Amino acid sequence: MKICLVTTFPPSQGGLSEYGLHLAEELRRNPFITLTILADRISTPQPELDGFDVRRCWSFDDPSTALRLLAALAKLKPDVVWFNLLFSTFGRNPLNAFTGLLTPLFARLSGRYTHVTLHHLMDTVDLKDAGIQHPRFYRAAGAVATRMLLLSNSVSVLMPGYRRILSEKYGHENVHVRSHGVLTRRPEYPDFARRGNPEHRILAFGKWGTYKRLELMLDAFQAVANVLPNTRLIIAGGDHPQAAGYVKSVRKKCAGNPAIEFTGYVHEDDLPDLFQRCSVAVMPYSSSTGCSGVAHLACAYGVPIVCADLPDFRQMADGEELAIEFYEAGNALDLARCLIQFLTNPERQQAMAVQNFSTALRMTMPTIVLKYLRHFELEQRTEALRRVTRFRRLPGWVPSKALLLRMMTRNSPGWVHRSAIPRLPSNSPGGKSLLNDDVDGRGKLSGTGVSHNGDGVTVGDGYGSILDPIDVAPTRSARESDAHKGKQGEGLSATPARTTGENETRDSERHQPSRKDWERFSSLGNIHSGNGSSGNGKSGSRGPGTGSNGSGRESTAQATGEAATGERDGAVERAGLRLRSDRESSRLPGGNSNG
Repeated sequence: MKICLVTTFPPSQGGLSEYGLHLAEELRRNPFITLTILADRISTPQPELDGFDVRRCWSFDDPSTALRLLAALAKLKPDVVWFNLLFSTFGRNPLNAFTGLLTPLFARLSGRYTHVTLHHLMDTVDLKDAGIQHPRFYRAAGAVATRMLLLSNSVSVLMPGYRRILSEKYGHENVHVRSHGVLTRRPEYPDFARRGNPEHRILAFGKWGTYKRLELMLDAFQAVANVLPNTRLIIAGGDHPQAAGYVKSVRKKCAGNPAIEFTGYVHEDDLPDLFQRCSVAVMPYSSSTGCSGVAHLACAYGVPIVCADLPDFRQMADGEELAIEFYEAGNALDLARCLIQFLTNPERQQAMAVQNFSTALRMTMPTIVLKYLRHFELEQRTEALRRVTRFRRLPGWVPSKALLLRMMTRNSPGWVHRSAIPRLPSNSPGGKSLLNDDVDGRGKLSGTGVSHNGDGVTVGDGYGSILDPIDVAPTRSARESDAHKGKQGEGLSATPARTTGENETRDSERHQPSRKDWERFSSLGNIHSGNGSSGNGKSGSRGPGTGSNGSGRESTAQATGEAATGERDGAVERAGLRLRSDRESSRLPGGNSNG
């Protein structure tokens, strides 16, 4: 799969450059992906990072950005164009920013599959607090730009509330909710020996000067230092692009205070040491512009968080289970009180640190990028199925039907060999065992992944409802079998039981699918790993599905009780195809076969 990632990229310090770097690192590690980064130009030439194919073809505040990007895409001919965007990514000038945001639409019109990861919405940004003049004009232009972005093939937002706005206000359903992710592959367990030893360090990290200001933090720290003199404030990060010189002016005011340290811009390699030696991270914001990258950085190193009580941060904490202490926004005394209570409670410090570390383990960048790749590949395979159905509808007398089909699908991904999704290892006897002797909490797994109770009796649907299991566990002794049945008998589904015996052996051999059919079915199974639900789920239907589409909160949200079609089955149904195994099942004994 060829992917073009449109983003700001280091050594540029534009917005989302660090996030773009981590996305690119995970994509680069996949051997089945060819990645090209279409990045912003930098004023002073600097060496590019090793191992990346970077094409710096557009500039910030350049009215010709869209044309330059389209020209680059025409040369590269990617399968997927992935935009990593803020509304201010392409420029500070409103007209330049607006024309740049039209690029995803133009890329789709040129025949490329286009996906946009949108980190905030203009509808939720406090424009006055962000220092924007003429906020009504910006709001109107932002609404038009949002509608243009929604004309991409698909859009991802980072909070459920954003998807609700895009669905209710703009009427688009091609929006997915995905986690922001922690900007590391392996979160680090909190190093408690370095925290509060010999002093507590309070970290304020960000790009300062607009809605992120330091006056409130300095006033609160003075009150904290009067009660707890063994504390230190570390201010990390530089100026916001719209507030040049702000940090320098604050540094001058604090020049005589040895308890306040300014680090300036922090390089990626220095982040672990910075966060691990701090007891708490403070976000003294007056407003928010979406999901906080600083909060996720703190989680990656198990650092507790104290932040202003803002709706976006409340939603972020509830949705991702972050350990955050909230204070009244704009109230320095309440922030000081919150910090004093936290720093004098060691048990609370450790509990919050461990909770944030645990949350980070569920949101590593490999996990986040894998879910994007599943979505991209599913859409490609769906398009390939649509092309196949068009040829199936042609009359039989059309010459060279097979040749025409091969020509039309020559650029489509193969069902198995060209998949960009890593295939899970099979649970075979010669392979590496799972934890707890291959027990996943719902019953033991056979070689084909079919859950059974140890006596060859299948539980639930899974693959067993379509294909006969090939491998089953060895038969236990009569005593073990009876005891096992007593424990799991109530958990078996109403599906007629099939035991391992001579009759089943002959039956499974007679109806065992060919290798070609098995590979075809296996490939469909690898399109999207589900959450255990089988096919189309409805509220109250059989199986463990809850009506989701198998991808958790990263999928398109649906109202409670509505039918939710699984992504894999939905791909087949939208193309008008059925699995061959479904048709063959009607010819099995007991089916509606005519002979």
